[in-house]
Order: sequence, then structure tokens, then C-alpha cells
Amino acid sequence: MFSNELALLNWEQERKSIYAKSADDVRKVLASEIPAMGQLPFEDFKALLSPAAAPFLENMAQKSAALTRRRFGNTMQLFTPLYLSNLCSNSCTYCGFSASNRISRKTLSLEEVLDEARILKDKGFKHLLLVTGDVPRKVGLPYLAQIIRFLAQAFPQISIEVPPMEEADYQALIAEGLYGVCLYQETYNPVCYRQHHLKGSKRDMANRLNAPDKMGNQGVQKIGLGVLLGLEDWRVDSLFCGHHLRYLQQHFWKTRYSLSLPRLQPSSADFQVPKPVADRDFVQLITAWRLFDPDIDLILSTRESARLRDRLCRVGVNAMSADVRTEPGGHALGENAKRRQFEVGDHRSLNEIADMLKCQGFSPILKDWGWL
Repeated sequence: MFSNELALLNWEQERKSIYAKSADDVRKVLASEIPAMGQLPFEDFKALLSPAAAPFLENMAQKSAALTRRRFGNTMQLFTPLYLSNLCSNSCTYCGFSASNRISRKTLSLEEVLDEARILKDKGFKHLLLVTGDVPRKVGLPYLAQIIRFLAQAFPQISIEVPPMEEADYQALIAEGLYGVCLYQETYNPVCYRQHHLKGSKRDMANRLNAPDKMGNQGVQKIGLGVLLGLEDWRVDSLFCGHHLRYLQQHFWKTRYSLSLPRLQPSSADFQVPKPVADRDFVQLITAWRLFDPDIDLILSTRESARLRDRLCRVGVNAMSADVRTEPGGHALGENAKRRQFEVGDHRSLNEIADMLKCQGFSPILKDWGWL
């Protein structure tokens, strides 16, 4: 289990190692041929994440863009989340769904889910990401299995972003048509993790760390990792996430992987981001990840503004969410700010984003054929 591997890493030592990297270390990485299939050494990844890499941002962006085009061509995957419920028993400082927040709670019935899904299908979406809060007795295995069973008849790819489950649960959902699972660690720093996860099952950091092992054991086709950028030092958290990715790739080499890069945005939790990530740092992070692993899907969230997303799609990401509502029933029932998880920065429709991509020479892809 990865929790055992994480125990062997020392946060402060790794942080010092990143910040000790020099401009010469960065030049050495950029002067060499970036290896394919995720073989860039961790010391090189540290150099690309370090403050010393900031003056080399243009060079990193060019290499990242070239690697992305070589691996994925001029394609951009597009998907959208379908929020099923904002019920949650966890108290997390940064989340609009936190149990401590006084918001309007809603769980969609099967009929309401199908209404929402029809709208998204009519818009052209083929890949849905189902999202819930953490109340297993109401939105656990039976609820998810029924919904996936129905939606799989109309959508070729169904993924979930839900709390950690047991291996038997993942197995049951795969039988219904589950394709992928996204589970973001939020932060790999145990001290920071405890500070922001105050109550509920999510306080069990090891359980969350080890859930991707359970997914891999059951043959989930695609596993999504990520951290919440802004909770901790983005450089160190990203390095630890890199360790997690390498571990999973070594143990579950048939599985495909994605990485989401969400920067914390305002929510109904009235949360002040402890360590904001500037735009230039964000670009450095994207390019460092692409150079670290040319094969991984890098996902750009609609948390970012339309203007910034238009620019970032050229530097290393190959997947984007689109036409997002972060509250249950946001498409069919109408938007409701009192039920949102967070505020969206890019409000454009799927067609508008697809047109933008075409103008930049990309081919929007609504189904990830390469993973089947």
C-alpha cells in the first residue's frame, strides 16, 4: 500500500532538496532528451519544480508543448462532471460541501439524473464524471451502481469522483460499466492534511492514500490523481504526487493515469487559500509534469478563467472539463449558488470551447478512444 511508501519520505528533506536545485541543474535537464514513458528521474523533476527553473519557463513550455503534440497529436479531450449529491458528512475547511456549511442540500433521484444526463448528451458529451459528497448510506454503492447501470447505456465512458470505496465496491461498479475513478489526495503533508480535514471519514489519510491500490487491484481502467493547489507548497505536494504516480505505474502497469491540477477557488466555505499559486508558477507546474511524464493525461479545470485556459491549452494539458455546474441538477433544475461546491471560472458552453480549440488547431475529442 502506498501509505507505507509515503512513510519512508520526509517532507522537510524533500522540500530542502527541491529548493537547493540550481540553474545548472535545470539547464542539464532541459539540454538532455526527455525520455518517454515516464522515466525522468526524481532529481530532474525536483529541478523543474524548483524556484531555479523560473527563468527557463519559455524553454520548458516549448518542450512540454512538443512532447504533448508528439504523444497526443493535436487533440484535446473534453468531458463534464455530473454532480449527483452535495450531501457530505466530512468537515473540510476548503469545500463548499463541508458538513459544517449551511447550504441547500440536494441528492438527485434517478429520474433527475436521467434528465441531467439527457441535456448533457444532447450537448454532445460522451464522457461523464459522476461526483458526490460523502454519505455512503445515501449515495454509496447501491445508488451509484443503479445510476451507472442506466447511464452506461447512453454514455460510452463513465467515471466517478467519490469517497474511497472497498475493492468489492469497485468490482461491482466495473460490472455496471465504470471506466475510471478520480480521487485527489488534496495534500500529501500529514500535518496540513489534519489541519484541513476536521471531522468525518476523510480524516483517515491512509485510507485515502491506499484507495488507488484497491482500484488497481480490481482493474479500474483509468485512475486519476491530484492535489488541491494552494493548501500546501505546490512544489513539494507535486513531488509527492509524482512518487504516488510512479508507485502505481510500477504495481499496476496496465492501468492508465490522469492528473488534475485544480487551483483552490472561493467557495461557500468562505475559505482563504493558505498558499496561493501564481499564474507563472501554475505554468511551470504544468510543464514540469509533462516533462516528468509524457504519457499521463493532464487535466485543466474550469476553475481557471476562460482567458487563461485558452493560453494553457497550448503548453502541456491534453484534457479539459467544459460546461460545468458544480451543484446537483445544475443543468436540468437551473443553477443554484447555494448548492455549489466552488465557483467556476470558465462559463463557456461545450460548443464555444470546441470552437476555441479548433481556432487554435486542436481537434476536440469527446470520447477517449485511446484507452479502450
